[in-house]
Amino acid sequence: MAKPSIRSSMPAALAGIPALLAVLAAVLPAPLLAAPFAYVPNEGSGTISVIDTANDQVVGDMPGGTKPRGLAVGADGRRLYVSDQPNNSLQVLDLTTRKLGTAVSLGESPEGVSISPDGRWVVAAIEGKNEIAVTDTRTGKLAFAIPVHGKNPEHAVFSPNGRLLFVSAEEGDAVDIVDFASRKQVAQVAVGARPRGIGFLPDNSRAYVATENANEVFVIDTKTYAIVARIKAGLRANGIAVHPGGGQVYVSNGGDANVSVIDTASNQVVATIPVGQRPWNMALTPDGKKLYVANGRSNNVSVIDTASRTKLRDIPVGKLPWGVVIK
Repeated sequence: MAKPSIRSSMPAALAGIPALLAVLAAVLPAPLLAAPFAYVPNEGSGTISVIDTANDQVVGDMPGGTKPRGLAVGADGRRLYVSDQPNNSLQVLDLTTRKLGTAVSLGESPEGVSISPDGRWVVAAIEGKNEIAVTDTRTGKLAFAIPVHGKNPEHAVFSPNGRLLFVSAEEGDAVDIVDFASRKQVAQVAVGARPRGIGFLPDNSRAYVATENANEVFVIDTKTYAIVARIKAGLRANGIAVHPGGGQVYVSNGGDANVSVIDTASNQVVATIPVGQRPWNMALTPDGKKLYVANGRSNNVSVIDTASRTKLRDIPVGKLPWGVVIK
């Protein structure tokens, strides 16, 4: 007696699934089906390069305004929020169509952007007004602004639990700490000259802050706001990315064309990885296996294997890439 085929033995309710998946692949937008995408703002080209992290290929370019910089992806992966510096706005891109939608007026010279863990709020550091502009993703409108004491804020980053915002005051040599629920600044921590990138450990316990002119990373306890470590980094340390496992912090060194790897148990640099010229802001894939580094002067993105701590390849993108966000 011949064995029944797999298909003939499949329950009738399941037999049509392969055909259904084929139909969905044909009609659903690519971002909803593919592996995570890396989005790269090219401030010199006014575009957003889209990289499929499964094969590290650029699969398209989207309009990003005049000078796109900070990026955040909505919780459902359908919208990309981009600070457009010359237009003083937050551009909202529809990732299903890869086209510009509405724009939110923010204030003079918006820079770094981040999104709350619940996806409700998008914050942007507003250099010209020394404040944080907060957009409600439910309404697509500016909801309120939070003044900060430091001059020329560059990055505003949520803690993983969403309770705090750490803001790097580029010309204030300090980090402003905002209690987001009360919408007020509650502390200011003096750090090295020209603070830039900020990253938190997944357990909310510590924040790592790169200081570009001091060539150091300052480690701040998020409960006491005390500096618990100072780590020597490379020349013009600026971008920060934290491994989802919490064991490593990555620092891009703009003047050295490399990335430092910090072991968070010892707070020591344990590796240095060459990348392109003027590495800037970075992002990790959700599984932490690859790090993507925007190289402003090389017009490319370096991909680092985090296990072997080696560069895998460089991906050409637009002119003057400023950063990376992955979703």
